[in-house]
Amino acid sequence: MRPKPQTFDKKKIVAENRRARFDYAIETTYEAGIALTGTEVKSLRFGEGSIAESYAEVRGEEVWLVNSNVPEFSHGNRFNHEAKRPRKLLLHEREINKLHGAVAREGMTLVPLMIYFNSRGRAKVELALAKGKKAHDKRDAIKERDWKREQGRILRDRG
Repeated sequence: MRPKPQTFDKKKIVAENRRARFDYAIETTYEAGIALTGTEVKSLRFGEGSIAESYAEVRGEEVWLVNSNVPEFSHGNRFNHEAKRPRKLLLHEREINKLHGAVAREGMTLVPLMIYFNSRGRAKVELALAKGKKAHDKRDAIKERDWKREQGRILRDRG
């Protein structure tokens, strides 16, 4: 088995949860496959879909993506899918056990960061094991971001 790369090869990013990096301190990230129906894949290929309010949970021996929105395919017929149904995430058993232990013991949260298609055309979810930030941590992040922006302006004006 070859080692996993530090960053996964993302060809086409469909949905991104940018708020998650602000609300959570991210410990580790995992790449998970996602079990989709045909119309869901077509809808995602058109760039539709949202994971803004979604989360992942471990139920028994499986991991599920809950509250993600993949709108119905416009040209779908009576076999179209339900938009907000829970979707099964495909991970190795060892990874599922690790995630289950972290969520149960350490109070961590499973947060989806993005849905994308890899170089082989498979739909993947970047899943993060994260800990919620407190309000003062968020204020520090805002100050840091504003200072970086101001630094860029100063350097651009003088440079």
